[in-house]
Amino acid sequence: MKILVTGASGFIGSFMISEGLERGHEMWAGMRHSSSKQYLTDERIRFAELDLGNPERLQEQLKAYKAEMGGTWDYVIHAAGATKSLKREGFFRTNTEGTKNLVSALRACDMMPQRFVFVSSLSIFGAIKEEPNKAHKPHETQYPAITAQDTPRPNTAYGESKLAAENWLRTQTDVPWVILRPTGVYGPRERDYFLMAQSIQQHVDFAVGYQPQEITFVYMMDVVQAAFLACERPEADVLHHAYFLSDGNSYNSRAFSDLLQKEIGTRFVLHIKAPLWFLRLICTVNGTVCRWMGKLTTLNMDKYHILAQRNWNCDIEPARRELGYEPRWNLEDGVRESVKWYKEAGWL
Repeated sequence: MKILVTGASGFIGSFMISEGLERGHEMWAGMRHSSSKQYLTDERIRFAELDLGNPERLQEQLKAYKAEMGGTWDYVIHAAGATKSLKREGFFRTNTEGTKNLVSALRACDMMPQRFVFVSSLSIFGAIKEEPNKAHKPHETQYPAITAQDTPRPNTAYGESKLAAENWLRTQTDVPWVILRPTGVYGPRERDYFLMAQSIQQHVDFAVGYQPQEITFVYMMDVVQAAFLACERPEADVLHHAYFLSDGNSYNSRAFSDLLQKEIGTRFVLHIKAPLWFLRLICTVNGTVCRWMGKLTTLNMDKYHILAQRNWNCDIEPARRELGYEPRWNLEDGVRESVKWYKEAGWL
């Protein structure tokens, strides 16, 4: 099979390319001309330069690849996206308009694949179901799981831009789309959770908020697994469905940092828990100053909303039932593999 993965130079996309090659597929790495090929060194990889921000240029590029292949890709996994942007409109330009441009160009060039897998995010739902269930049993989560039937209320520009792309896709009846909504994705090459690992190595763990928080995670290879299942499952099972992805468990705010401490081998860690008002103040000031200076920053109001959110539980039963998805990586094994890679790569 011929498979195009957009955002192939990124954290998740690069692993999708590697997995596809292992499965014997002809893998096309869709990326910008300026993107790094650091993790795309296998000589079997075919490269497709795609300008998702320029509809006319994008159509020209697709026509050239169509002529080169003598046809089209069997499957397209659209993993390209912006998780950071200096301005709000940057998220929409990449995540929303880029998705529209790609689908529209595929249609215009008569290159619509058998399946279009869109990698979205749990973040489209925002901070819903935040009231803990005081009557929960010890083995149960304190918060109810977010389900596909809930109404999204994104509280970040990133989440809003992903939701806008999803909503537009749903109106395209001729597009054989499947949507994946992973929760917090971690693993080798990932940089946001790496910052936590760096902090733990420096003997500091920072958390916020005093109300109980339940967090969910998914190891990047389980996201990769789900993407290929979305391509391979019978059309009637998955077409025009959206699926949450996690490892099936819920964790308190200390679980991830404690595992990092164990794997890094840091003996003593100072655990600091700050009130939400303090984090809000820091994110407001830092975000404003960095925006004024034209610099990207991790601590901004979007980050505040992410850290302040108490409930990240999501229902993965439909993914299990319809996709055949079964998480293969628990948090302990995933953190161990991630830290091992960070050390070998010289990041830690």
